Amino acid sequence: MTSTGVRHRNNVTLTGNPEGPVVMLAHGFGCDQNMWRLVVPRLTDRYRVLLFDYVGSGHSDLSAWDAERYASLEGYAQDVVDVLRELDLEQVTFVGHSVSAMSGMLAARRAPERIASLVMLTPSPCYIDDEGYRGGFSQSDIHELLASLESNYLGWSSAMAPVIMGNPDRPELGQELTDSFCATDPEMARVFARTTFLSDNRGDLENVKVPTLVLQCADDAIAPREVGAFVHARISGSRLVTLPATGHCPQLSAPEVTARALLDFLDSTHA
Repeated sequence: MTSTGVRHRNNVTLTGNPEGPVVMLAHGFGCDQNMWRLVVPRLTDRYRVLLFDYVGSGHSDLSAWDAERYASLEGYAQDVVDVLRELDLEQVTFVGHSVSAMSGMLAARRAPERIASLVMLTPSPCYIDDEGYRGGFSQSDIHELLASLESNYLGWSSAMAPVIMGNPDRPELGQELTDSFCATDPEMARVFARTTFLSDNRGDLENVKVPTLVLQCADDAIAPREVGAFVHARISGSRLVTLPATGHCPQLSAPEVTARALLDFLDSTHA
């Protein structure tokens, strides 16, 4: 596939300082690159910002979607690698929101020359509680969540999006996430949801060898603070920062503090 093909397939956008180091921002389940719009202007003076949509999300080329490929997080990681290779970008800082934190980790393993550092924003390597591990959900919780999503995706979106977003005093945020979920093709969303909520990448964390920032929120119903602490403990040399924010999407609910934490890490790694 040509560079133009990948740009179209993944709806690639480059903005910011053309001479600056590249920061790649990756969205999570049910979202697209628009979720970063409040953070991007705070980065573009010093950095070149790369935005994209995973195939099946946002304004990506839906004809390129393949159920088998995207039934694994490796398929989403390959989207990341494809974009970086076709644009011939190296030494990139990859910022992954939610499940994309794990996709970025896998992409860095596939193409270590392309990704020099990682930022994991509200990450979770496993959503299901296990012995000695709190993921935030029981196995029955996840199965019920997926059954509800598969039987009535729009209804599930309307009920779950405000819970994921948090910030009930700002209902417009929950509505935006609901609208984003509802704009996603239901069949593609079902596959992505199963991939997300049934994944277990705990064993991959210790293989991360690049500078890594773990950003968690003070109160997050999807990725509780125990998860951030777990990720931090398993990635040698990583930094853990707890944002004074609530919900699972601080790039929308608290863009200033999110951007500040990103810039602190970026500036230190590019000093």
